[in-house]
Amino acid sequence: MYELLKTDGAAKRGRLTTVHGTVETPVFMNVGTAAAIKGAVATTDLREIGTQVELSNTYHLHVRPGDKVIKKLGGLHKFMAWDRPILTDSGGFQVFSLAGLRKIKEEGVYFHSHIDGRKIFMGPEESMQIQSNLASTVAMAFDECPSSVADREYMEKSVDRTTRWLIRCKAQMERLNRLPDTVNPQQLLFGINQGGIYEDIRIRHAKEIAALDLDGYAVGGLAVGESHEEMYRILDAVVCHLPQDKPTYLMGVGTPENLLEAVDRGVDFFDCVYPSRNGRHGHVYTNSGKRNLFNAKYELDMRPIEEGCKCPACRNYSRAYIRHLLKAKEMLGMRLCVLHNLYFYNTMMSEIREAIEAGAYKKYKADKIAGMQQAGGGDL
Repeated sequence: MYELLKTDGAAKRGRLTTVHGTVETPVFMNVGTAAAIKGAVATTDLREIGTQVELSNTYHLHVRPGDKVIKKLGGLHKFMAWDRPILTDSGGFQVFSLAGLRKIKEEGVYFHSHIDGRKIFMGPEESMQIQSNLASTVAMAFDECPSSVADREYMEKSVDRTTRWLIRCKAQMERLNRLPDTVNPQQLLFGINQGGIYEDIRIRHAKEIAALDLDGYAVGGLAVGESHEEMYRILDAVVCHLPQDKPTYLMGVGTPENLLEAVDRGVDFFDCVYPSRNGRHGHVYTNSGKRNLFNAKYELDMRPIEEGCKCPACRNYSRAYIRHLLKAKEMLGMRLCVLHNLYFYNTMMSEIREAIEAGAYKKYKADKIAGMQQAGGGDL
């Protein structure tokens, strides 16, 4: 159940109550593709840095170790020792990213495993079955994520197919949740809005899926090549046509600035690999910009990544030491940077929630963006 607690302009402050606990929104979901955050981050670490929701990948877990294996082990929560909410994506984006290996048909998608080349079929029913086996808190509907530059004719056909697939997903989830051996019979379903950068297609699709009364709604197919300005234009056009009394999730986005702008447009769920991926390359986020810890100027710098930060890295280690670890290719260097970045994102979302509650979100957003863009504050 989602409860809308406060609005500040279009910004939403909400609360999603699930079988695995409560999620305060806006929220950033920490991405653990194969049931682990890349960079040697454990679920015990996630608790320490304030993670509310972990996100795992349906396709990758289906390929390895196998969703049936995870079901036999009691579901994804038991498998990875995480007792808070988990969202699983549907595999649709992987179909898009594996474009050279797949064939899309009405019944679903035929493609080849990137691990061993074996042929795989995934349609709406199969995606729901896999996610039911994983027993995540929230399952995403199976969709096609077409290229943002696809022509109008293809985009319309793709979106219509995604709607038909969503109806099949909903029916299959309702069936699976009634089965006696289902690990999580209270699994929630979020539908996905598509349509590229065509406002009219996006709006039509938003209205169609809103009528299905799902547990939440995502905006997909952005951050796949279009500009930030185009993304914001689509959000301005589309989010107002999705139910305000349900969670709104912007998939795969993005930078801190992207999150701040999207919250201002009514989005309250986010995920992105940026904080962990950038951390593994020594790029760390701060309130005064992004730093590259490989830079020589940090060789003798005994300050933490960001002074005042309470993450495990900043409480204990210096920029100089972490730079040494990165240069020496010690895994601890990557781990500390990833922990810092995820803590930065999680803390920013907490600040966002407080700002909306105080009716001061516009000022908070402006101040935060100005700070991160200040001259000389960061390196990148």
